Amino acid sequence: MVSDPLSNFIVGLKNAQAVGKATLVMPASKLKETVGELLQKEGYIKSITRRKKANTLEVTFFDLTENKGIKDIKRVSKPSLRVYKGFDELHPFKNGFGSYVISTPKGLMTDKQAVKEKVGGEVLFKIW
Repeated sequence: MVSDPLSNFIVGLKNAQAVGKATLVMPASKLKETVGELLQKEGYIKSITRRKKANTLEVTFFDLTENKGIKDIKRVSKPSLRVYKGFDELHPFKNGFGSYVISTPKGLMTDKQAVKEKVGGEVLFKIW
């Protein structure tokens, strides 16, 4: 039994990218699909598709020859310790090359979008 499906999704992405897999298939949920769409929009993954019949998500990664993709992901807010930040507390890390993914009242967004819209929320994870 998985107590934190988002952490399982994040670790799956990190491990699959690290070993050079082309795709990753995981059980689907609305949160995972939304996170995947955000990561695709930000250029960390190539594509994400939902297979309704099998109720799975298929994540396609960039080739290792391309200098794109996920270098590392770290979970910030966990079920045992929730981390909340206001938009004025969100500072760039990795010289601006990294992003925080934040759950806000306006939906999931990156730290740059949250600062632009002046909204804070729960910091789910950081990615670079």
